[in-house]
Amino acid sequence: MQFSAFVFDAYGTLFDVHAAVRRHAGAIGSDGQVLSEIWRAKQLEYSWISTLMGRHVDFWTLTERALDFALKKVPSVDPTHRDTLLEAYWHLDCYPEVPAVLKALKAAGARLAILSNGSMPMLEAAVRSAALDSVLDDVLSADLAGKFKTDPAVYDLVTTAWRIYPNAVSFQSSNRWDIAGAALYGFRTVWINRTQQPNEYTDFPPDLILPSLKGLITSS
Repeated sequence: MQFSAFVFDAYGTLFDVHAAVRRHAGAIGSDGQVLSEIWRAKQLEYSWISTLMGRHVDFWTLTERALDFALKKVPSVDPTHRDTLLEAYWHLDCYPEVPAVLKALKAAGARLAILSNGSMPMLEAAVRSAALDSVLDDVLSADLAGKFKTDPAVYDLVTTAWRIYPNAVSFQSSNRWDIAGAALYGFRTVWINRTQQPNEYTDFPPDLILPSLKGLITSS
């Protein structure tokens, strides 16, 4: 392999952020997907604003606040589903190819980590639920930096912990803004474009674009 250090974003890259709502789609009703998309958008927005304001807030708190907004924005969804949805978020499904790809990289001698905005309890729960704890070497939370991506201090968690240069790291994310931040930092970046989104942030292009993590094995 060209790279021996692989770092993965968690939400949207390894874990399906829409799985919580989809799991209860029957009870939530036809506006569930709209609710889920607003929930995710506000969760990210709140993280960026938190960092810009210099007022770090636990990612789980932001996740709760984002859902509260989404439920108000989509009044057709009964707000009594709030606790059920939040509980489901602790046990998001991982994408189907994730376990096999991580195991293959690990078997080839790669070092593997998660670098996420998620709080440690959230990430630990998701990793255990997906049975990925046996293949990951590290789980790094933005809480350690007191800021959220795309602040360089978050990406610096990897190079500091592993004592390597940025260009030795292959960083995978489904979030194009995250790829832009990682590219500026100096990582080799792989955009996992699962939903065929148009490219943006063209000043900071990814080194590789894949529809899923499957292509990571042959391209590495």
